[in-house]
Amino acid sequence: MELDLKGRTALITGGSRGIGFGVARLLAAEGCHVHLASRNAADLDAAHKKITAAGSENVTCHALDLAIPGNAVKLAGACGDVDILINNAGAIPQGSITALDDPAWRASWELKVFGYINVTREIYRAMCARRSGVIINVIGTAGERPSAGYIAGSMANSALMTMSRALGAESPGFGVRVLGVNPSATATDRGVMLWKKRAEQELGDAEHWRELTKGFPFGRPATVDEVAGVIVFLASDRASYVSGTMVTVDGGASWRK
Repeated sequence: MELDLKGRTALITGGSRGIGFGVARLLAAEGCHVHLASRNAADLDAAHKKITAAGSENVTCHALDLAIPGNAVKLAGACGDVDILINNAGAIPQGSITALDDPAWRASWELKVFGYINVTREIYRAMCARRSGVIINVIGTAGERPSAGYIAGSMANSALMTMSRALGAESPGFGVRVLGVNPSATATDRGVMLWKKRAEQELGDAEHWRELTKGFPFGRPATVDEVAGVIVFLASDRASYVSGTMVTVDGGASWRK
């Protein structure tokens, strides 16, 4: 299916690894000029090399910490007119309300919650003025099925889902679409590392990590490409009537009893 994305400008936060990199790679292959934002310059350089090695030349990297509010303004200014914004930066630690201290809670929310808010504010304003654009917030299924053992992440995801729905209801009046994508457990580098660590502790062998995921839908976690493919489709005009909603990519896990 032709997605007609050639020539568009896309900004992907958290774009150097995992789902963000998967989206960036696919958008670049579709002919987009991709801007990758991440705190880690070395990871950005590696991502840049991988994408350009595949034949895509229009890749720009921005090494900055979006947990610092002023950096959202800097990033938006450096990227110019953005047609597609993928908010993806940030990870929130597991833990109960008594296990997570204030610094850990605030640090994770500064990047994933306020980072999304601050970047969206800048890019959304410009998109509305131009009367075109798409914003996709990559969030996570904990907002749909909150857990006391992942309370900071559950609350953060719920807030970002609300932002996606509220803005996405308003945005069509300005020619803009806003929506969210909720992936479940995905075999990113970080995800596999955590499964390997757990397998080492529980099974005595890190390479047996796949045994921990046999209970997932289809007997495995989602792949990065499976999640990224949905996001790229939603960013295209093929999904031009989709706004103000959440698209869940979890193999049906949210509805399991």
